[in-house]
Order: sequence, then C-alpha cells, then structure tokens
Amino acid sequence: MIDLHTHSLYSDGELLPAEAVRRVTVLGYRYLGITDHVDASNFDFVIERLRRAAIELNRVNQTKLIPGVEFTHVPPSQIGSLVNQVRAMGAVLVVVHGETIVEPVEPGTNRAGLEADIDILAHPGLISREDAELAARRGIMLELSARAGHSLANGHVAAIARQVGARLVLNTDSHSPGNYITREKAYQIAQGAGLSLEECHQMLANSEALALRALDCLEM
Repeated sequence: MIDLHTHSLYSDGELLPAEAVRRVTVLGYRYLGITDHVDASNFDFVIERLRRAAIELNRVNQTKLIPGVEFTHVPPSQIGSLVNQVRAMGAVLVVVHGETIVEPVEPGTNRAGLEADIDILAHPGLISREDAELAARRGIMLELSARAGHSLANGHVAAIARQVGARLVLNTDSHSPGNYITREKAYQIAQGAGLSLEECHQMLANSEALALRALDCLEM
C-alpha cells in the first residue's frame, strides 16, 4: 500500500509520525505521506518537523515517510504564492484540499490548486471537465478518497479522469489509526468507483512514481 495523504498530531491527526509509520508498516505500507493541514500561519512549523521526522525515521524503517503539507480552506488567490513558499522551504509533497462536496470549500480552489506547483488535488468533488483536463496537462494527480464523505464523489472523479486522461491516486486522508487500509481495501474502493483491475494497478504505479520522486527531492 502507498498512501500519500494522511495527518499527524501536527495538525488534526492523533499520532506522532513515528507511531504512524509503525502502524502502517504492519499493514504492508511501503510509503506513507504525512501531509498535515496548513495555511499561512503554520506551514513553516509543520514542514520543519515533518522533514526532521522523515530524515530520522527513514534511516531505520522499511516504510518510508514522505513529509508534506495540505493547504486547507486557503483562499484561492493565495494558493499559488503559498505553494511556492513551501517548496522553497523543502516540502516534497504538496496537496491542496479540493472542493469536496461535504465541506464549504471556496469555489475556485480546484482551479487555483491545479495552476500551482502541487502534486495532488485531494478529493476534488464534482470537478469540472476543464479542470480535469488541466490536471492531465500538468501531470497533477486527482485523488480518490477512502475517507467517509470525501469518497462520495469518487465515481465522478474516476469517470472524468478516464475521459481526459488525468492520473489518479487513492489515499486514505487518515487522521486516526482506524483510518489506515490495506492494498486490498484500496483496490475494492477504486473498483467501487468504476476502475478496472488494470486501472487499479496503474493507480498504484502513479502513487509509487510520485513517492519516489518526492523521496529523491528529500535526499538531495
């Protein structure tokens, strides 16, 4: 399993990075992205601590930790500038909290995220075809979510991604130990959204490629 969107107690999760890594290791995870919620007020705090945790833990653990951030309910006009700032600070995995249908995310967030230097547009809700096409052109991953609520639009995201050739990943958006899932469960969720087994394999390959790219940046 590869999961590139989870949270620790540095935002609203329950676990320290070390415990999160240990818990997913026993589930067979190869890579774990911790992408804590940030805005202009805390991204420096989060990046510094998650980078430190990843560098130390990756020396000894089989499951590799990837430090990142998730810009959450940030005004769309500020997303591009903030993404540039976190990249400069060493964030190797950048996620934008997309326009999920279960939260009042400001319209235009999907487009602003896709115009910025991000890796994943998380749970993008009823994303438009135009925005999905932009994701495809820019190589930004669209997320299928295992999280309750966010997952309600998975079928739409999967269908429109197929139409325009956008790449998909599946993440848990975990906040607590019970949110982590196995690879088998991830495939079931993806197939429930309409993906074929071959598309599930490609989805996992997309996650692995992104994880390896992020780790290369971390080790530079």
